[in-house]
Amino acid sequence: MEAKKPVFQFLWLFFFVSAYHNAFMRRALAEGVTPQEAKQLRDEVRGMFYHAFNGYMDHAFPLDELRPLTCGGEDTLGGYALTLIDSLDMLALLGDKERFAASVEWIGKSLRFDINKTVSVFETTIRVLGGLLSAHLIASDYATGMKIPSYDNQLLNLAEDLARRLLPAFDTPTGIPFGSVNLLYGVDEHESKITSTAGGGTLTLEFGVLSRLTNDPVFEEVTKNAVRGLWARRSKLNLVGAHINVFTGEWTQKDAGIGTSIDSFYEYLLKAYVLFGDEESLFIFQEAYRAAMHYLYNDPWYVEVNMDSAAIVWPLFNSLQAFWPGLQVLAGDIDPAVQTHTAFFSVWKRYGFTPEGFNLATLSVQDGQKSYPLRPELIESTYWLYKATRDPRYLDAGRDMVSSLQYGARCPCGYCHISDVEFHTQEDHMESFFLAETVKYLWLLFDLAVGPDNLVENGPYKYIFSTEGHLLPATPQISLVREHCSYVGAFCRSVGCKEDYHTSEIATDLLEANGSRFHEGQAHTGLPLYSTFESTPTAGLIKGFCPGLSHGQKFGISYIASVNTAYQHEPASDGKPTTLQSHSVAVVQNQSSDDSLPENDCDNLQESREEGSESKVPLQSQV
Repeated sequence: MEAKKPVFQFLWLFFFVSAYHNAFMRRALAEGVTPQEAKQLRDEVRGMFYHAFNGYMDHAFPLDELRPLTCGGEDTLGGYALTLIDSLDMLALLGDKERFAASVEWIGKSLRFDINKTVSVFETTIRVLGGLLSAHLIASDYATGMKIPSYDNQLLNLAEDLARRLLPAFDTPTGIPFGSVNLLYGVDEHESKITSTAGGGTLTLEFGVLSRLTNDPVFEEVTKNAVRGLWARRSKLNLVGAHINVFTGEWTQKDAGIGTSIDSFYEYLLKAYVLFGDEESLFIFQEAYRAAMHYLYNDPWYVEVNMDSAAIVWPLFNSLQAFWPGLQVLAGDIDPAVQTHTAFFSVWKRYGFTPEGFNLATLSVQDGQKSYPLRPELIESTYWLYKATRDPRYLDAGRDMVSSLQYGARCPCGYCHISDVEFHTQEDHMESFFLAETVKYLWLLFDLAVGPDNLVENGPYKYIFSTEGHLLPATPQISLVREHCSYVGAFCRSVGCKEDYHTSEIATDLLEANGSRFHEGQAHTGLPLYSTFESTPTAGLIKGFCPGLSHGQKFGISYIASVNTAYQHEPASDGKPTTLQSHSVAVVQNQSSDDSLPENDCDNLQESREEGSESKVPLQSQV
């Protein structure tokens, strides 16, 4: 491997010089994106979303996806209005209350999962389960500004029903799930026992959130066991392969990389820590990230190697790798993210899109991998790097991406796949993730430049994006800063349910990275590659049943009673006036989630919950 590095260093020099020459010439010939242009671009992206969304609703709904060239529809995943579900939180992000409410109402009344359909566990989880959970959390909470008065947990009930229908896939000797399951009959006896690493290891966020919302730990446990099953079978180099037998645990494809078939395995390890404070996931991520940077990173590119020997198998950039710089921003490793994004974007500049595969040895599109299916990964990393650095080059990149999509992919009713990036040949298909991710990250990029006014940047919570771009809020109910007394069957750190759980500085830094920590362009640039197990006890066995959280504890809100005011009520049946006490209450969002749970034990938590349920007083919001 070391002997081949100079080749890639030469390639990097070629693209580095080319990219920076283009950037210099672009700045010399035209100014960068101005604030006014950023506003116009944001509005243009909004129009892109509605062109595609309206095309779907007018011509494809309730089928899964749109045929944008012929203005038709097709069922591609399960036949349950996939694109609408995937688009819900984008409607909320745009502040479209009317369509968001109408969509939620239709799904709550019309959608069913007791159907004879065999579906992908991975795709169903990230698109459908994630879409339902994100929309539920937005629609059920006044603090989001998108609360639906008539909403009564219909999406959450659907999400739980769907997840239970996916559970049979996890019944394997390794804990790693089958790739597909029938929603009515479970796993078919002839179902393939081979699944991808990403397919088995990218389920923890959605299932973990569901466990916290339903008070049932089974969803989180099966997905964590799947991750453990994969990691337990890593090579001595701490690398994982692309495909594995879920019964024997043998790797059927030993190519290790950060792209196809593996990508989001890395992503969910870090995000499970950021969202849940799960230190086991952080420890695995640290080990896996260190190995990836040592064996896969050929500055600034990433290659695929044999997981046992580290011998290069594919000197290939594939488009799914493009999420990596964004993940590095979340991890605080900014410098390599900047360099890699520059290299990846040079491929986009060359073709107008990123092909599924670009051969680094021949500097050409890989045969059989010439398509661009409207993927969001490079746009996602562009957004994260602009958020971290405020470097205007990323706005320039975003403008180029909008131009490519508008002039190359726009179709009569939506946006088309590009089947050949060299000739910009259009294909009559539009994946639901175009609305869930691609236009979402573009819109967030330019809205951030204008002066953000959206849920992610200015909302009541810090949000983590799922791998499908769905918004998952770090509320106390979900992030569980103190794990004890959190949900039925919750982990307790000690027998007595009284021991405090203090998050490490790493967790604080990572959560701040999703807020405004990088606003001044100052970023932490070193990933902390050490285990935190030595200083913090790990979660033990499932303990007894703890009571649920009160509303304030769920959402990180304190209720502060002010001066009592007595007033005369209507006469009672005995003719005497009744004096009532009016308790004016201020609602204050907690600045630290450490304040969201009481210091006392489970009994005190139950007592506070019961007291809160008895008081039905008007609230004055000061959030």
